[in-house]
Order: sequence, then C-alpha cells, then structure tokens
Amino acid sequence: MSTADAPAVPARTRRVNPLRRFLNRPEFGAIAGAILVFLVFLLLTGGKGFLEARGIAGQLQVAAQIGILGATVSLLMIAGEFDLSIGSMIGAAGLVLALCLVHFQLPVWLAVIITFAFAIGWGFLQGWIVVRTGLPSFLVTLASLFILRGGSIGATRAITNLTVVSGVNDKIAGDPFAALFNATLLSITIPGGGRADFRIEILWWIIIAGLATWVLLRTRFGNWIFGTGGSATAARNLGVPVARVKISLFMCTAASAALLATIQVMSVGSADVLRGQNKEFEAIITAVIGGTALSGGFGSALGSMFGALTLGITQLGIFFVPGFNTDWYQVVLGGLLLAAVIVNDYLRRRASEARR
Repeated sequence: MSTADAPAVPARTRRVNPLRRFLNRPEFGAIAGAILVFLVFLLLTGGKGFLEARGIAGQLQVAAQIGILGATVSLLMIAGEFDLSIGSMIGAAGLVLALCLVHFQLPVWLAVIITFAFAIGWGFLQGWIVVRTGLPSFLVTLASLFILRGGSIGATRAITNLTVVSGVNDKIAGDPFAALFNATLLSITIPGGGRADFRIEILWWIIIAGLATWVLLRTRFGNWIFGTGGSATAARNLGVPVARVKISLFMCTAASAALLATIQVMSVGSADVLRGQNKEFEAIITAVIGGTALSGGFGSALGSMFGALTLGITQLGIFFVPGFNTDWYQVVLGGLLLAAVIVNDYLRRRASEARR
C-alpha cells in the first residue's frame, strides 16, 4: 500500500509535542513572568540584600501570605465567580480569634475552631445568596466587604472600646496548637547580626496550593469547577451540581482568609480591624498573573503559586533597588496585572486554536 493510500491518523490520537503542550498551559505565563521579574530585580539590585537570606525569607513570607489566598481565589474564579470580601474576612476572623483568646479566655484550639466556623459559615451564606438570587458575586461580596469591615469596627468597639485587640502572645505562649500557625521552620543567623526566619506560612502555602492543584487536575470536583466556569447552564444539563460547587468554593476562600488571619494574629500577637485591607485585590492579581481568566473556565492553581511569588519578589525587591521610591509600588502592581491579562488572553486563544 502506498503512502498516499495510508489511512489518516485521527486527530484525537495525534501526539502533541510536550513543549507545545507546556506552552499552552495557563501557568506558563506565570512561570515565565516570575523568572523575568526575578532577573529584573537581580539586575537592578546587583543581588545586594535581594539575594541574601533575609531578603529571600521576606520574599517568601509575602508570597506565602498572598499565595494562601490566591490558590482558593483561583478555583473560585475558574468557576466564574469573585470574592471581594476576602480582605475584610481577614480582619473580621482575626478579631474573632483575638476576642475569643483575650476577652473570653477560651483555649487556643477552641478559639481557632470558632474562627474557622465563623468564616466558613459566612462563605456558605455568600455562596447561597449568589446561587439563590442569581446576583453577580461581584455585588454580593462587595456588600459583604462593607458589612464585615463595618461590623468588625462596631462590634470590637462595643466590646473593648478599641479597634485593636492585643495581648494574644500571653494567651498562646507555649501552646503546641499555636505552633501550627506561628512556628519558625528555619532560622539562619546572619553574619554581623540579625536572623533570617523562614516561617510556617510558607509550608501552609505549599500545602494549600498543592491541594488546590490536585483537586483541580485530578478529581471529578475539579472537572466540575472547569465546567461551571465554562458554561454553568451546559454543566447543569450534564448533571454537574453547579450550586454546590460555587457554595463550596466560597467557603474555601473564606477558610483561606481565616487561615491567614490566624497566622497573622498568632505571629504579631494582636488583631486589627483594618488588617487584610486590599488583600482581595492582591489575591485576584495573583490568580490572574497565575493564568486564571477573569471570564472563568480557564486557569491554574499551580500558576497562582508563581503569581504570588511574582508579587513577593516585586514587593520586597523594590525596597532593595537603590534610589527607587516605594510609593510607586502600586503602579508596578497595576502594570503587572495589565501585562498578565494581555499574556493570559493570548495564551488562552492559542490553547483554543490548538484544540481545534
């Protein structure tokens, strides 16, 4: 039989070049961006401070705190929804924890359980309102942002006459359960004085992002998330429990905010009503830089790790650039967001063309 008479290989059985497959992955832009930003700051700083142990520890700590939020926010955005209340939830959950410890004298483990129960319950309520009313999650969670922030201020002042609750360190000193949230994984002594501490939030970040990636890529629930974000109507017709998926993800974003609040309160020793301010935007930026589409149905939890790393490098790197005014940080952040949106849109179109 001649070559011309040979049967064509069906499109679905054709082998895809592994490099091309990687280039079409949503996290490709995040990985490339993190490397590029790292090299830029390495060049601008000459490595001084930026590559030293204290600088690396600072970058990872910032990245970890943003990344804990970014992993769950990515899943919610892939499902086609937003949570603008996550920053206010950090402040509210932190105050619940601090009040339970300091004012109500509860054990650490019970205070933490109450804090997470409060956050998860609020996340359930938000998700339920979104799926029951059909209102945009942008508006529902924007309202929650103000309710949580205002409620935190009013309730804390009514109980303590202040907007800050301190004295947490005295209540958690020596408690083994508290060590899960404020322990130091590695401490490096710096020649000439000082230490570089790599704290436990870095481990929490890796665990949360890894778990989110596994759920998204290896479980049926992950397929439901993609289907819900791609077309909720089509997914519902195929038997996907769209309402359950969305409500569960709102609960996850609230739980991640409670986790970060717990870490901050137990590390700093106090809670503040304004803590977590603007974190909702940083979490969304992290997800977008990580390859998650604003329109839903496309994204990566793994990419959010590199998005968070990019923000950590940027936020700390600016401080080490000689003569650079840190007041321009938000300008840089906005530029990164715009660049990420453009790159992600291009990669998504390329991926769509490759599947045809």
